Amino acid sequence: MDDKLAGTVAVPRLHINPLGLADVRASLLDGWRDFMRFPLFGLFFGGIYAIGGLFIVVTLAVYHLPWMIIPVAIGFPLIGPFVAVGLYEISRRHGAGLTVTWRGVLAEVFRQRERQLSWMAFVVLFVFWIWVYQVRLLLALFLGFKIPASLAAFVTVVTTTPEGILFLAVGTVVGAVVATLLFSLTVIAIPLLLDHDIDFITAMITSLRTVTENPLAMLSFGFVVAAAAILSMIPAFLGLFFVLPPLGHATWHLYKRAIAVK
Repeated sequence: MDDKLAGTVAVPRLHINPLGLADVRASLLDGWRDFMRFPLFGLFFGGIYAIGGLFIVVTLAVYHLPWMIIPVAIGFPLIGPFVAVGLYEISRRHGAGLTVTWRGVLAEVFRQRERQLSWMAFVVLFVFWIWVYQVRLLLALFLGFKIPASLAAFVTVVTTTPEGILFLAVGTVVGAVVATLLFSLTVIAIPLLLDHDIDFITAMITSLRTVTENPLAMLSFGFVVAAAAILSMIPAFLGLFFVLPPLGHATWHLYKRAIAVK
């Protein structure tokens, strides 16, 4: 972490390294190795994510909002980077040669409430709600009062009617823009805030610069993460138990390859 001199915190000088597809591949492999080293930790944090997804789906069904299940499920991976903070801490400790213990990892996760990472949580949730409300807006624009009362009927409408197909097309484009923006702002920012005492605005700018300076590598990594997360949700979110942990660890390793502190 940062050195403290005369009661002040030294601000790290951040340098963005060039990245290639080889770095993405190596980070994914390192993420898998970390998961294999600490599987119980990974399953614990993956389980929190999976159970959270199930809770949202059940809640929507109870309140008779089945048409929101698919949009929320698709947008749910947007909050993945914040949930993965515990996984970043595990990889950080292992890389620094520190003992990985439940007490140490959970204490560091809870400590983030007092640091800049709490502001990043607000940013992530704010963008997630933007996604949810823009879906509702698109539904009103394209389907009006024809929104079905059941999930099966909703799927039929959006895949077999002209209005539904147009809704899917526009929603996919808008969703891709929102997801890319949030990914660019958080993929480096969240592990950086865990690793160093800097403000969240600087962290987001650094993250955005990392993506814009290494678009092929970073967007390829983002595509892998998004595709794996969405596919893992198909069996009732249960795949997230096993998919989120290696992806979370991989994000940490990609961050370490991307950012040099001077």
